[in-house]
Amino acid sequence: PWERLRVSVDYGTVNPTSMGLWALKDGVWYRVDEYYYDSRTEGRQKTDEEYADDLEAFAEGYQIERVIVDPSAASFKETLRRRGKFAVMDANNAVLDGIRLTGSLLLAGRILFDASCDEFGSYCWDEKKETDAVVKESDHAMDMIRYFVYTIMRREVR
Repeated sequence: PWERLRVSVDYGTVNPTSMGLWALKDGVWYRVDEYYYDSRTEGRQKTDEEYADDLEAFAEGYQIERVIVDPSAASFKETLRRRGKFAVMDANNAVLDGIRLTGSLLLAGRILFDASCDEFGSYCWDEKKETDAVVKESDHAMDMIRYFVYTIMRREVR
């Protein structure tokens, strides 16, 4: 009974790739499923074509309105566009504003997750930096979440 469905992607070749399936119901977005592939752990990098195949399998059976993709993943976005199965959109990569909005929407109960998102516990501020910055480790699912929130939900809360 979902009203809308979207996928957000933090793309990596050496770093992990994380994809989140988002579903809207009664004004709340639910992250209902996640794809996560870590080439270092698996011992093998995937190509853009393989990730596009994985996205198609991940989204199978769902009517996905749009796929929000890491703005730096130019070749992957082009692969998706050429296949023509998804409407592809660049993610807004505003880190601090995206983190703030994500926190606000979590507190307001406007985004909800199942227990499988294990990066929440390791996502933290880099105390060695003089300005606000996150530690760039184990942050790929968190980036995928931030891309969705700041690209899609920011428009809904204005």
